[in-house]
Amino acid sequence: MNVAVAKASFPVQNVTPRPQVRIVIVGHVDHGKSTLVGRLLHETGSLPDGKLEMLQAVSARRGMPFEWSFLLDALQTERDQGITIDTTQIRFRTPSRDVILIDAPGHAEFLRNMITGAAQADGAVLIIDALEGVRDQTRRHGYLLHLLGVKQVAVVVNKMDRVDYSAARFNAISDEISAHLTGLGVTPTAIIPISARDGDGVAALTANIRWYSGPTVVEAIDQLTPARALDELALRFPVQLITKFDDRRIVAGRVESGHIGTGDEIVIMPAGKVAKVKSVESWPVTPVFGRHGAGRSIGITLDRELFLERGDIIGHINAAPRDTRRLRARIFWLHDTPLTAGASILVRLGTMETRANVVAIDKAVDPGELESVATASIGRNHVGEIDISLAKPVAADAYTDNPRTGRLVIEVNGRIAGGGLVLSVDAGQRAVPVDIVPVDSALRPDERSARYGHGGAVVWFTGLPGSGKSTLARALERKLFTRGGSPILLDGDTLRAGLNGDLGFSPEARAENIRRLAEIATHLARNGHIAIVAAVSPSRDDRANARRIAEDLFREIYVSTPAEICESRDPKGHYAKARAGNLPSFTGIANDYQPPNDAELVIDTSTRSVTEAADDIERLLASSGLLFNQPGDLAANI
Repeated sequence: MNVAVAKASFPVQNVTPRPQVRIVIVGHVDHGKSTLVGRLLHETGSLPDGKLEMLQAVSARRGMPFEWSFLLDALQTERDQGITIDTTQIRFRTPSRDVILIDAPGHAEFLRNMITGAAQADGAVLIIDALEGVRDQTRRHGYLLHLLGVKQVAVVVNKMDRVDYSAARFNAISDEISAHLTGLGVTPTAIIPISARDGDGVAALTANIRWYSGPTVVEAIDQLTPARALDELALRFPVQLITKFDDRRIVAGRVESGHIGTGDEIVIMPAGKVAKVKSVESWPVTPVFGRHGAGRSIGITLDRELFLERGDIIGHINAAPRDTRRLRARIFWLHDTPLTAGASILVRLGTMETRANVVAIDKAVDPGELESVATASIGRNHVGEIDISLAKPVAADAYTDNPRTGRLVIEVNGRIAGGGLVLSVDAGQRAVPVDIVPVDSALRPDERSARYGHGGAVVWFTGLPGSGKSTLARALERKLFTRGGSPILLDGDTLRAGLNGDLGFSPEARAENIRRLAEIATHLARNGHIAIVAAVSPSRDDRANARRIAEDLFREIYVSTPAEICESRDPKGHYAKARAGNLPSFTGIANDYQPPNDAELVIDTSTRSVTEAADDIERLLASSGLLFNQPGDLAANI
């Protein structure tokens, strides 16, 4: 039996430009997703002429009742089986919006679309069967929307005809789902009673739901806030190619966001080189004038000769992307082999590619269960959040700041293994309007290793004042020098008397003090030296930042001498001054010290002699492969 349908219930205004929104529709199997979509296409006048009549005729020939879901089932096999198989993108128009609807049959497909950014949604429609109510899968979909950062959610309570359009039943479901979503940090924009089959509440309020006075589904979609247009975002122009044409050196690429034009002052990241756009080039007419926005492929020339390479990103001087060697990302994993911490991967960010290591896996989500769990790996078709250490600096944005430069693809052994969104960028310093061109050493690290008998490292001593950090650092320095090495001592107090003399003792100043120490120590370590740092460094976060800067070169030694022993020693008289109120920021009395949780070595100088402690440190360095004791050890590192 065919369902009688009316024409579209409202006119669609042809107004340009019209805002565009992307929405997803999610819900428990058989709660009516496809029926709702089919009905929306009809009610908004978005069907091709004759399409509805054709499907009604096909259904009649096969002796099947017409279903609105048939509008989505484009394949013959889908019609025969009565199920939806493939992921679909559907376009329709409301009175004030151009809508792209992403409909996916299962969790894995939905996550794959969403997490890769191919169909990142501005909002969602969560559908619930009025008879069955809120199911476990409904709650999982709510968690899914939370996971993906979808904040605009319209809830649709479908099949109200099966509960005789009961207001009491609707209110009970409304209260339950509101509590669930609110607990996840998602506030529903509307909760709407509908019958997708009969049209109640889809585009018009009918007598069957006269007790409801809120928006229809179409009106709720019309109220969604679209994402900012790419043209309105900061300039992002990834370099694809540098070529010579006539006497011009042309930097070619596609404008991913923002605008660029002749005379713009730009910065090339991650190097931080600054220039002005001399001309904008195109084909076949060149040069071209005016502003050139997102989606435009162009070339530019600069007012000075600079070294650029593929993968650099050009931005405006005051709105550049971040330079970093560390990213946090949410990824969808496709590879048969699970992703584990420590894995070596190839990361592609736009036109940039670099080797990388997975530093940590914080959590993973099974699409079948949609529950976040602590795990050491991410399996196939699972979602996870990971920390990535990059082999070279890159320019990147968090996805929330710029969806075009906040996506990444992961390769393993030449095969695409996953993709995802950049959640955060562990940034270096913003570029300054000065051309900075780092110069590499003339000596290779292996040459220095052959000379010194060790690799480079940052050995970081932390502990309370008076714990014995400087004493142990000096003992280690002497021990390594005696065996022919190249140790360099960086004492916190010594650097505060010179390089860091401009810093105070506020939390911000302390953090900057540690950052400078870490940068210097890492530079020395990358050039083959063993940088020995002795600094109280009381903040766990500051030491974690030092470890991120030095990466695998970092060795943390916690000098855990008890506070009362440290105060009894008081080699510099600081404890006495602090007790008298003359050192208000002194760590150990006025400020809390945060002991490390993951130090490579813990030493209590109240129970270990200096000689014993130095031997312990030497064994640590030797066991990690840093010290070469035999000719064979050295040869393996050359």
